[in-house]
Amino acid sequence: MKEIIFTEKAPKPIGPYSQAVKVGNFLFISGQIPINPETGELIQGDIKAQTRQVLENIKAIVEAAGGSLNNIVKVNVYLKDMNDFQAMNEVYAEYFGESKPARAAVEVARLPKDVKIEIEAIAFL
Repeated sequence: MKEIIFTEKAPKPIGPYSQAVKVGNFLFISGQIPINPETGELIQGDIKAQTRQVLENIKAIVEAAGGSLNNIVKVNVYLKDMNDFQAMNEVYAEYFGESKPARAAVEVARLPKDVKIEIEAIAFL
C-alpha cells in the first residue's frame, strides 16, 4: 500500500510527481530544489543558502510523514558544479550531525530552473 505525503511546509511539486511516497516503513522523498514554500520563489544566492533551503524542504516532508532527519538512510546530492561540494558539505553536516545517511554526490549538466543543487532522500520510519 502506498501513501502520498504532502505538506504545505515544502514546495508544491512543479510537475507530475509527489513530494514523497511512503511504502511500508520506507519514505521516498522526491528531489528538492531551493524553493521557498511560503513564496514559491527560488532562493537566489550561494550554494550554502540553496543547500539550507533544500534541506529545510526535506526536513518538512519527512516530519509530515512522522519522522525526522534521523530517519533518513540514503541521500543523493546533485550539484551543478562540483566546486561547490565543500560549501554544500558544511551545511549538510549541520543538518545530519552524527546521524549520517549513506550518500552519493554527483555533478550534473543541468538542474530544474537552473538551480545549483537538488537533493533526494530515502527514510526508514
